[in-house]
Formats: sequence, structure tokens, C-alpha cells
Amino acid sequence: MKKSLFALVIAFLISACGAPATEPPSIATVPPEALATPVCISSEPTDADIDRALAYTEGIFSGLEWERSYTVADGRVSVIWSNSTEAAIAYLEAWIFPCTYEEPDLNNFFSEGNWKIVFANYESYQPVAECRTDDGLRLYQFTTLEQGFEYDVKYWVRNDTETRVLGIMVVFPIESGDLMDEYSNSLFPELTSCQ
Repeated sequence: MKKSLFALVIAFLISACGAPATEPPSIATVPPEALATPVCISSEPTDADIDRALAYTEGIFSGLEWERSYTVADGRVSVIWSNSTEAAIAYLEAWIFPCTYEEPDLNNFFSEGNWKIVFANYESYQPVAECRTDDGLRLYQFTTLEQGFEYDVKYWVRNDTETRVLGIMVVFPIESGDLMDEYSNSLFPELTSCQ
């Protein structure tokens, strides 16, 4: 029995060796969607990324009371404006998603884990509201506590290109609601508040 099974396997292998090879499909027969592979870009910010981040707020934080600094790192450009007179901060971060992103990616990115990192230097933070426009602009609102002082925080996220996302956070003392509203309206008149 073993000899006949062995002979059958050998016969099968020999007959397969003489069988004509099947031709791989030509490019013309492969559906176009099977050929498409995502093309990733470098995560290193370009000069255009830096210029875009520095100019995005169009001088809203350019008064003498605002001091600006910025950093460039792999996958991001960060700009910080601080106003010691008003005890306020504005922060812009331009992220590079080298292989593109989709809404679920942003939902995961802007989740509880991310907020813990964003507010790691605060004593506490509390989500207040979250909303978005039809074109994808998001607004997250928080209150925070730092050194016994309460602050209002607005954090906008804008889909900038298919590989770029902008995040802008503005922080003012809770008693400076009028100034927060003024800057919010200057930045994003279409979504100044979720309320």
C-alpha cells in the first residue's frame, strides 16, 4: 500500500513538471484598484510646512503682548504664542500623516489618551463640549486647573490636506471669556463655540 501511494505521488509530481506554466496576468488584465498602492511621503516637515504653520493664524497673535516661538520635529511643526499680560497661550501644531489619514484615524488620535498627553502639565482638565462642521472642522472645549487658576481651552482640528492636519489650542483664564470669544471668532468664525 505504501509503495503504491508513493508511486502515485511520484507520478503526480512528474506529470505536473510537464504541465504548461500558467502565465501571470498582464497589467492589462489586472484591475486598476489592485495596482494602486498608497504612496507615502516623508514625515520630515518641508519649508512650506514651516511657512504654513507660522502664517496660518494670519497675524492674530502678532501684537506686542504676544511672544512667538516654534519647533520643527519629525512629523510636526509646533508654534507657541504666549501672552503673559493676559496669562494666555495659543498653540498650533501642524502634523504630517505620511501615508494619508481618514476620519477614524483622527477619532483615534483625538481621544482620551491624547487628551491626557495634551493636558499632562495641568493639575486637571474637564471636557466641556465637542462639535464639528460638515467640512470636517472639529472643536473640543475644556476647562482646566493650573496652580489654582481655572482656564477655558478651545482646541480646533482642521483637515488641511490629505497628509496634513492642523490643531490649534487657545487657553485663556476663565474670567477672560470676552477675549476668548474675540480670538475664537478671528480664528474660526464658522465654529467659535459648541454651545
